[in-house]
Amino acid sequence: MRIYLATGNKNKKKEMCELLDGHTILIPSDEGIDFNPDETGTTFYENSLIKARALYETVRCPVIADDSGICVDALGGAPGIYSSRYAGPLFMRGKPDNSRISQEEQNIMLIDQLNEALRQGNLPDGEYLHGERSCHYTCAMVMYCGADRIFAAQETFEGILIDDIKNQAGDGGFGYDPIVFLPEYGRTVAQLTADEKNNISHRGKAVRALKRIIGE
Repeated sequence: MRIYLATGNKNKKKEMCELLDGHTILIPSDEGIDFNPDETGTTFYENSLIKARALYETVRCPVIADDSGICVDALGGAPGIYSSRYAGPLFMRGKPDNSRISQEEQNIMLIDQLNEALRQGNLPDGEYLHGERSCHYTCAMVMYCGADRIFAAQETFEGILIDDIKNQAGDGGFGYDPIVFLPEYGRTVAQLTADEKNNISHRGKAVRALKRIIGE
């Protein structure tokens, strides 16, 4: 099946090609499509639907879109849907001029922000799966086949945010992966092989749910 992926992120395309082998996966830039919809949703699901619908209107072909991010429990789930735009505690939802900082800066700022929150002890109530440094990735994924044919799955991937950028490890994955430690594996997400990550990640679990639908 020919499936479009509503993203400009080539790392996501690579993961999806591995997860949906046997299908042709295309992103807008593969065909010179200008694609940059305004993600005005307030949830991962809403943003994934916005992106899927926008690309479908252009290609008129099945589209998969996902919206994902890292959620730090002690920060009330932040940065969440603003993970790609996060620019530290002063700009949790991104800078006013929409400029982006480097991923390395994002990683440093997020660790420092969590460390400061823990020092102050002003933490939200709730269960912390792996203690006060618990975090998780969330992925909401939509397959859009027309206005009245929409399939969705949302999954999570739990870990621990490391306490110092000096302890980041691994050169696999992307984004916040080098600073998310997995206790059961004794490694960061960035230290997993591609197969290991796809087997347990938020995106891997969500796409397998949609893969069953595709197969039917």
